[in-house]
Amino acid sequence: MITPPRRLRPLAAAVALTSCLSAPAAAATASSPPSAAGCALPGRTGWTDEGHDTDRTQFQPATGTRRVLTLFVDFPDAPATDSTEPYAAHLAPAADWMGRASYGRLRLENTPLHRWIRMPADSTSYGFARGLTFEAHEKYVRDAITAADPYADFSRYDMVYVVPAKAATAIPFSPTYLYDPAAPGITADGTRLKWAVTFGQDMWRWGHKVAAHETAHTFGLPDLYSFTGATHQYVGGWDLMGNIAGHAPQYLGWHSWKLGWTRDDQVACLPASGRRTVRLTPVERPGGTKIAVLRTGETTAYVAESRRAEGNDAAACSTGVLIYKVDSAARTGEGPVRIMDATPATTPPTGCTPLDLAAYAPGQSFTDPATGVRIDVLAGGRTGDTVRLSKE
Repeated sequence: MITPPRRLRPLAAAVALTSCLSAPAAAATASSPPSAAGCALPGRTGWTDEGHDTDRTQFQPATGTRRVLTLFVDFPDAPATDSTEPYAAHLAPAADWMGRASYGRLRLENTPLHRWIRMPADSTSYGFARGLTFEAHEKYVRDAITAADPYADFSRYDMVYVVPAKAATAIPFSPTYLYDPAAPGITADGTRLKWAVTFGQDMWRWGHKVAAHETAHTFGLPDLYSFTGATHQYVGGWDLMGNIAGHAPQYLGWHSWKLGWTRDDQVACLPASGRRTVRLTPVERPGGTKIAVLRTGETTAYVAESRRAEGNDAAACSTGVLIYKVDSAARTGEGPVRIMDATPATTPPTGCTPLDLAAYAPGQSFTDPATGVRIDVLAGGRTGDTVRLSKE
């Protein structure tokens, strides 16, 4: 994702590996559990973050039908010699995947324009190798849209995917374009083009989930991998905004709530001191209570959710109650979500990283003495988990 230059934060041309809500309410009681709003956090970065007050001028809605036009581009120095069909087929599963992840509340309606669009400049001229700037990225998107304009009506679409020919090795990674409302930007067919994903050669490594990762930036989600130090030190593969090739690449329950896929009545909230017991259903399946949130400050909270990956090797690594800390004042790439690790320092099973084993099992507890927080896992099984939240 490339940041418009007006943003007051460091520019991060991140590859695709790479904004008020109520204050804490009274303690929970058995007769009147507090509403979910008491646990929603305000964003503090002015950009992609974990806040629930997402700027819907800058970011597009994550529910309903989002209409996507896919363009296939080649270059004078990297002409295409194959069909566009395999490229479209490679990315196509992203629509169904996001439909399932959103419990059917998001529909990506992807229309491929099956022809090669010749870009007006060489692939090496667009600056990907030099550290892509917002201006250079916008020029790339503008050139693609201008070249494709004779063949498509852009007023019919919400966003654009731009897919380069395999020969264009100078386009190596897949950033997201988010428009700058203060600048003229890109217009075609009387429509302002606000959002785009420009794919690179890494799409062939990461598969269709790179589309799900990058598209989620247009909804306001931040990167959960680290821009400095160990890349996957914060969340590993527990969320698609972290390691998209991880064993449990689902959106976290917090993200599902932020995007409107999980309803408020599916969120159990403890906004202040007290105690509350919650039965959680796995985030991988629709229905039931999805997350239990214990608010700890103006922009911080702990979240518990049930994870039950099945049908592949993910089940061996990624099962139990996931507990994590959310900080809506933390910037993208700086750990806005951090997994609390329940696992002793043992060697993980083959194919699993230590953080893949972070989920808590029945009988285990998480405590944070600094905030007076305790989360006990009381029971668990294939249909979900029971947790008890408490705060002094």
